[in-house]
Amino acid sequence: MSAHLMRRVLAELIGTALLVFFGAGSVVAAIIAGDGRLDYAGLGVIGLAFGLVIAVVVYGFGTTSGAHINPAVSIALATIRRFPWRDVPAYIAAQLVGAVLGSLLVVVVFGPRATEIGGVGLTALNPTAGYVRGVTAEAVATFLLLLAIMALGVDRRAPPGPAGLVIGLSVSVAIFVIGPVTGGSLNPARTFGPYVVNSLFGGFTPWREFWVYVAGPLIGAVLATLGYVVVARPVREVPVGAPQGTEGEIEGRRAPIDNSLGQDVSDARDVPDGHDVPDRLDRPADHPNGRDDERR
Repeated sequence: MSAHLMRRVLAELIGTALLVFFGAGSVVAAIIAGDGRLDYAGLGVIGLAFGLVIAVVVYGFGTTSGAHINPAVSIALATIRRFPWRDVPAYIAAQLVGAVLGSLLVVVVFGPRATEIGGVGLTALNPTAGYVRGVTAEAVATFLLLLAIMALGVDRRAPPGPAGLVIGLSVSVAIFVIGPVTGGSLNPARTFGPYVVNSLFGGFTPWREFWVYVAGPLIGAVLATLGYVVVARPVREVPVGAPQGTEGEIEGRRAPIDNSLGQDVSDARDVPDGHDVPDRLDRPADHPNGRDDERR
């Protein structure tokens, strides 16, 4: 594994650990605060916790690894050739390990109560919801998440700035709606970590439902990326070969700036080796959303 990929994988591990600790940890905190019960107000707090930590991770690691922190995101982006398939196994392994580490931190912070009454913040189907409803809910919710990622984190036409926050809030909205049905995972790693740690500490873990949290997010993520490419990004508007995606940090040489024209140096961008400097510098190289518009 190259040093470059190693740094990206480490970013995915840390980012997923933060997601699970603050996200699943908020579930445990809400249950403890509610004396063993979780009401809809508590669910709202959980949704906001997930949304905000995702925004922080996107802004923090988006330019390093793309801040996928979700196996469904990595696979969906690879499906539309916006992420290399060769890096998918390393990303997924890092995300799963990070999820387990984040779950262990939940137990360290909350102690035995994390498993006794909180289940380490695990997701489980509502007893009145069957597998079909569970998969459908997870698929629709993950569709919304990937739509936000494609529109703001991948598409070069997106306005700069709000990607991390909007992507995070898309998860919050999804949890507000499907939380009472499935717990609102949208992420196989987010479910995997608490399941493993809860089992290790003797808590009841509904492993028979785990496939729902794999199939639903994968279906929704792939449908969203394929649909976005077909509907929102026709070839006549943006050439197929236009480099886009969330593969990691930008590499290349810095385009010279003609200050005699009064151009703001913040408009500089990296230009891949072997390419001409474009006439119009329309996107900063250090854009926080993890795009690879100017990637090799």
